[in-house]
Amino acid sequence: MRSYIRHPSDIPIEYQADAGCSGAQQERLRNIGEGGLSFRSRCALPVGAAITLRISQVQPDFEVRGQVVWCRAESGVFDIGVAFLDPSDLFQVRMVEQICHIEQYKADVLAREGRRLNGEQAASEWIQKFARDFPQLREDDNS
Repeated sequence: MRSYIRHPSDIPIEYQADAGCSGAQQERLRNIGEGGLSFRSRCALPVGAAITLRISQVQPDFEVRGQVVWCRAESGVFDIGVAFLDPSDLFQVRMVEQICHIEQYKADVLAREGRRLNGEQAASEWIQKFARDFPQLREDDNS
């Protein structure tokens, strides 16, 4: 079973690194894995830099601290890998991940079918269609 799931490319993530880019930046979340996540950035971040990540698509905003563990140049941008500082953050991030997928599903249904779903309807449909394919956390993942 996969330990991460790819995000739709339009889920925004905000970050502010203690070194590298100045000020808060907004980019797109790429994926979430065991103990961390990755995103694409227009500027390089130094390995070891502390970073604050925020996902504003959920209410209240979700915020977590991490550390840059890799930065790879690719086609004029940088793929950034971040490890969570607190292992218990993985469970919270996975919950946010599901909410982001449900919000994306809601937007996709509106665009494809013209149906407006409320949060509860979208969650119910998404769970029926996709929850079985969503990687499950093992008990030791959130300890």
